[in-house]
Amino acid sequence: MIEYKQMTAADHAAVIELGNRVHGDNYLTPESLADYDQRGRVGDVNLNWLAFADGKLAGIRLTFAPGNWDIDGHCCPSEWPVPAEQICYFKCVAVDPDVRGGGIGRGLLERSIAEAKKLGCKAGLAHIWMQSPDNAAFEYFTRCGGELIREHDKRWYDLSINDGYHCPVCDGVCHCTAGEMILKF
Repeated sequence: MIEYKQMTAADHAAVIELGNRVHGDNYLTPESLADYDQRGRVGDVNLNWLAFADGKLAGIRLTFAPGNWDIDGHCCPSEWPVPAEQICYFKCVAVDPDVRGGGIGRGLLERSIAEAKKLGCKAGLAHIWMQSPDNAAFEYFTRCGGELIREHDKRWYDLSINDGYHCPVCDGVCHCTAGEMILKF
């Protein structure tokens, strides 16, 4: 049985462990996760969700509230179907490889969307890891209704150069492509 709950600071160590196991060393750090946690909160609304299978952390979904994320050079706002003020940012999803395929990712996404709607969101943006094993990230987000806007080279390059992120696909410095995708709701 899968149980879902909103993330709290008490969950941070387990979230970092799972996130780094799935995405690579230093993808999440105590400092970055504390920042991400706050970006996912507005008042009593918390967009960050966790899934537990048999009491063990099985999945994470980190989502930033509108206005709490940066529109950078890897974003194409002129191609978004709604204004940035109505868009949350799907920062990260990670599901334990031992329990993938059971709907955990979709369950986490649905819960984040329900919270984002409370903030007036009509869409969510994500940078999807196009080199994920078997292109699973793109396939998952597409099945959930995400639409590709544009691909961006070297999305996580600066993170690997400046913050010590170790890409598991590139075996170090990341040259992976991100698919900028929008999910309307």
